[in-house]
Amino acid sequence: MESFETYRTYLFSIAYRMLGSAMDAEDMVQETYLRYQSTPIETIHSLKAYLTTILTRLCMDQLQLARRKRELYVGPWLPEPILTTEMDETDDPEKRVDMQESISLAFLVLLEQLQPFERAVFLLREIFGYEFPEISTMLDKSEAACRRSFSRARLHLRTHRPRFPASPQLHRQLLNGFQQAVSAGEMTPLMNMLAEDVTFWADGGGKVKGAATHELVGRVPVARFLLGTRRFWPEGYSPEVEEVNGQVALIVRVGEKAFSVMTIEVEQERIRAIRIVANPEKLARV
Repeated sequence: MESFETYRTYLFSIAYRMLGSAMDAEDMVQETYLRYQSTPIETIHSLKAYLTTILTRLCMDQLQLARRKRELYVGPWLPEPILTTEMDETDDPEKRVDMQESISLAFLVLLEQLQPFERAVFLLREIFGYEFPEISTMLDKSEAACRRSFSRARLHLRTHRPRFPASPQLHRQLLNGFQQAVSAGEMTPLMNMLAEDVTFWADGGGKVKGAATHELVGRVPVARFLLGTRRFWPEGYSPEVEEVNGQVALIVRVGEKAFSVMTIEVEQERIRAIRIVANPEKLARV
């Protein structure tokens, strides 16, 4: 017997990819539940389609509000990280890889560059497998408009994603080497792991001392910044490598509390992007 709880996890997986915020995603799922409760059950022909429609439209509205708020955000805004060690959204290994990639911080950052409608169409079609006639009905737009938006979104994402992503083994190896080089203050080994045009973002939300308030680009500026800010690390910290947003990440903890989460993007055996989330409001799920 279907019920709302049958689809709660599924709805969260859509909302999180739409919003990049677990907190906002949970709010949207709860609002969907409230609307479902107030709807006569006999008027719902497909519960899954009905809930997906309500949730996606709520998320599109929420994205418009969030964008205005992020204009006032202190420093770079990055998505809220979540632990995914125990997450298993599908039993299909190939599909699981796609689902994991679609919640990586790098992918969510790219999704931020899409318009809310484009983002919704792309996710519903590419990640959740809906056909264009279904998406057209859900979003109350023509099928042609949905197809055009999907094509634009897919082209944008293909243009900005790594052409030759690293294997999980190399990814982990570089992450471990990076952590060791920064902890030891070793400039040369650190520089050797970074791409010439490496990019660095740190999301402290204006609440973390020493966090960069703007994007850094280039091997030398990034390496110097990383080694220069070690003095701001908390006492008694311990680094841990765990799966965050479908990829290995470095979590710095003080006791059981997360201080920061760092992810890297790897291409051609070098680190091409580094993202650190240290805003304490975004670390509840790690």
